[in-house]
Amino acid sequence: MNKRAFTLIELMIVIVILGMLAALISGNFFTSLEKGRDARRKGDLEQVKRALEMYYEDKREYPLASEFSALTPLKDPDSTKIYMQKIPADPKSGASYGYEVDVDRAYFRLYACLENDLQILPYTAADLEKTIDFGCITQCKDQTDADADCIWATSSTNTNP
Repeated sequence: MNKRAFTLIELMIVIVILGMLAALISGNFFTSLEKGRDARRKGDLEQVKRALEMYYEDKREYPLASEFSALTPLKDPDSTKIYMQKIPADPKSGASYGYEVDVDRAYFRLYACLENDLQILPYTAADLEKTIDFGCITQCKDQTDADADCIWATSSTNTNP
């Protein structure tokens, strides 16, 4: 008797191998999505920073935190000048990015939580201790190889993040 069919064991081995390959590929796929969203967050913060600097050039102060919210325009309250048509929101949660301004409105800080924990932050965790608790879940490494919340921060040119 000459059989030309696959046995159940052979089929099971092929299915297991395909499953393992799919798991490896999907893991890389989700990491790529996280990296893409993180790149967008960093780009958004830089665009907002430029708009805030233009606002400062005209008004000699930064806008109040109450004037800063996602998906609303960044504009001069005293005129019709618009610095940014729509302040971007976090690409995953849709929430506003963190924004704080000092009492004198002389400097600002912008924050975003990053998803990908494989990056090294450009500042130490101690640099961010003086700022607000932004509530990031992911832990990254800072320049001193210490654990730190994965917060990407940028600020006005006259202060540090």
